[in-house]
Amino acid sequence: MGSTLGLGPPHPAGRTPRQASAVEHDPSHALWSGLPPYVLLIEDDEGDALLVEALVEDSGVDVRLGRARSLADALSRLDAEPPQCVLLDLHLPDAQGLDGLTKVLAACAEAAVVVLTGLSEEQAGLAAVAAGAQDYLVKGRLEADVFMRAIRYAIQRKRTELAAVALEAGKLRAEENARLERGLLPTPLLLDETVTVCARYRPGRAQALLGGDFYDVVQTRDGATHAVVGDVSGHGPGEAALGVCLRVAWRAFVMAGARGETLLGLLEEILLAERSGPETFATLIAVTRPPGSDAISVQRAGHPGFLVRSAAGVDLVEVPGGPALGIMPGWGADWPVTEVALEPDGAVMLFTDGLIEGRVGPGSERLDETGLLDIARRHAGLSADPFVDTLIHAAQDLASDWGGLADDVAVLHLEWKSSS
Repeated sequence: MGSTLGLGPPHPAGRTPRQASAVEHDPSHALWSGLPPYVLLIEDDEGDALLVEALVEDSGVDVRLGRARSLADALSRLDAEPPQCVLLDLHLPDAQGLDGLTKVLAACAEAAVVVLTGLSEEQAGLAAVAAGAQDYLVKGRLEADVFMRAIRYAIQRKRTELAAVALEAGKLRAEENARLERGLLPTPLLLDETVTVCARYRPGRAQALLGGDFYDVVQTRDGATHAVVGDVSGHGPGEAALGVCLRVAWRAFVMAGARGETLLGLLEEILLAERSGPETFATLIAVTRPPGSDAISVQRAGHPGFLVRSAAGVDLVEVPGGPALGIMPGWGADWPVTEVALEPDGAVMLFTDGLIEGRVGPGSERLDETGLLDIARRHAGLSADPFVDTLIHAAQDLASDWGGLADDVAVLHLEWKSSS
């Protein structure tokens, strides 16, 4: 216990440290737990420096006390070991008044600064607090307990201030990210009211609005409806960015007239160019329904099947497919187009595997497509929005005792109206 100033004997004649001062019984004394805090005294007067050392010794609090005799000396020390608190005299050989305070605050923004003033300089102390110091102490009016309590509270106030600044900065970043991510979620591009879209999106990342899953719906000028649901492997912001890239590319290619295997081949080229590493891949399912058609064209690239709703109920359909995008680049992969019958007023629900891969029991027991189909058939009479919401909530409830739905979830429900 004690200080290190290099001013001579650690205990001036006639002085010994107290066994336990009142400050040690203060509830906030826990602030001093762990490594003793480092306090840097910037003071050119030997007598005042010796007084500070004596106050530290008498307090009985374990402090690592260093000293600089000028502002230049202090600034050279701040980089080597930033202090938790700076005790700053306002009258130094190379700095007078608030000039020294300004430079210390600029050089060590995370340290609490307590200004030391003379008996007739209380206004200077108040000005220093207004300029950014945590407190001021008047030389000649100091007792050990009051002195150490002022240092401790100054450190705590600085920590609170830094925490508040960090919290506000975090809130601003979160708000900016939310606005950005909301803007990146798609707005279906529909030209008429023959198709109704119900979309749901649930990112797996905490405090995020966007994950690696993506979806989109486009109605081209010929009246055909095109939809896609995809899933980029991984859960970070990089995967989310790649998902947006693929979604925007898909929309652009569809509107430019790309169809079938040409479309998926172009998307794979985009993925290969934009992904962060060879381990990243993407699955997707894409459907197209020409106006008035009694069938939809479906392509799968390593993706789960989809639900088809009709007057007879709900069915799970899994058409032949090719590999996920990015899994076999250069191997001549193909993604066949399969026609699936659909009633004039029929509907389809596309989804990513985050909806069906939640654990619902011990070991590796998952909901899977069969479990989702069972839930869907029990609620087949619901309209689009409650149908989708019920399936998502049911999947979440079943997985709640086993960690919940940890992956991104994207669901896209498309319902067509007959022209008659």
